[in-house]
Amino acid sequence: MIVVDTNIVCYLFISGPYSEQAAQALEKSPLWVAPSLWRSEFRNVLTLYMRKNLLTLEQASLIMQKAEELLEHEEYEVPSYPVLEVASISECTGYDCEFIVLAQDLEVPLLTADKKLLKAFPDIAISLTDYLAS
Repeated sequence: MIVVDTNIVCYLFISGPYSEQAAQALEKSPLWVAPSLWRSEFRNVLTLYMRKNLLTLEQASLIMQKAEELLEHEEYEVPSYPVLEVASISECTGYDCEFIVLAQDLEVPLLTADKKLLKAFPDIAISLTDYLAS
């Protein structure tokens, strides 16, 4: 099991330079979990792609469906106080801190490409490259 943040989900389902690494990470650890916040963040990314005419509504809807299937029953509500506490000791957003708190609670790493998270929480957050090399 590994916590994944929204950018890793994006890499897996939206073709780009990190898609192959994300697929390898899924092979390495097929149980991905995330705070329920991931859905809203992912929808926002898909919306941006539609607005830039990089995806049609139908394509975005299909991608969303596949992502929801991957994380079905693997979404968690994260308590507010620990998120605020973690945010207060870092420069990370409250959104990002939800992923950190979930990883801490489950005692598993957070797979991310977010440089702020990697720098602020090196004992919890791990990059795709480092995760695949481990």
